[in-house]
Amino acid sequence: MTREERVSHAIKQIIETMMDRVMHNVMIKDPFIKEKHHSAKPLYAALVPDEIFKGSHFERRFVTPFGGVWEKLAQVVAIENHGKCEMGYTVNGTIGEESLRRIQEVLNKLEHQKGKEKVKPNWVEELKYVQAGGGNSIPVSVVCDIFIENETTGLKYAFELKGPLPNSDQTKVSKEKMFKLMCMENKPVDFAYYALPYNPYGKKENYNWAFPLRWFDMQNDEAVLIGNEFWELIGGKGTYKSFITEINKLGKEYKERIYREFLEIEPPKNQEEDLLK
Repeated sequence: MTREERVSHAIKQIIETMMDRVMHNVMIKDPFIKEKHHSAKPLYAALVPDEIFKGSHFERRFVTPFGGVWEKLAQVVAIENHGKCEMGYTVNGTIGEESLRRIQEVLNKLEHQKGKEKVKPNWVEELKYVQAGGGNSIPVSVVCDIFIENETTGLKYAFELKGPLPNSDQTKVSKEKMFKLMCMENKPVDFAYYALPYNPYGKKENYNWAFPLRWFDMQNDEAVLIGNEFWELIGGKGTYKSFITEINKLGKEYKERIYREFLEIEPPKNQEEDLLK
């Protein structure tokens, strides 16, 4: 198989394994039993159609197995292209005391903005400032969502990988971790990125989710990767297209199964609007 075919196959395997586990749970291991629901929650059953609770029954058994799905997909893709990739990888090093102080200074200025004092995020300038701090060395550990080492070049990449619409606290923590990684004196990481695996706004210039905008210039910061930029870096050219294609093919298959097998109704004829793009 070509690299592109291996990447597509790896993506398909991850999603199929997780979805088959979900289907087994809701159809065999823990199905929705109408009589049990009526007995346990008679008031709810009297007021709300069973189908609503049947849907929430499925959702609860879907969300848990799919925790960390982005990281799992990224890992299998990166292994095919770079050779080494770990989730939840701990990087240890030392950082100068003044650099640590400057990291907090930068974050505090971005968080507590008032009127004319409003500060715009600028990764390159901020990083230059905190790296210049130096000072007495202090041991620091950082846990990366994704850590990649290219077996050919030896380059090491750390990623803070968040969902497409992250909250402010998540983003602040991610930026702090990225600063620390890039300030470590032993240089254990060559690149640190804040990555969103999908862009619901379409183009990068249109990304407008408010919370991360406080912490990053989402359109211009070189440390920010959104959608195709992320997948192409970890998987090579064509990876994003492969990702979208496989997800949409599997989505059609599993949606039809869920409608017919779980909800026991015929699927709607036009589901094109739900496709990833």
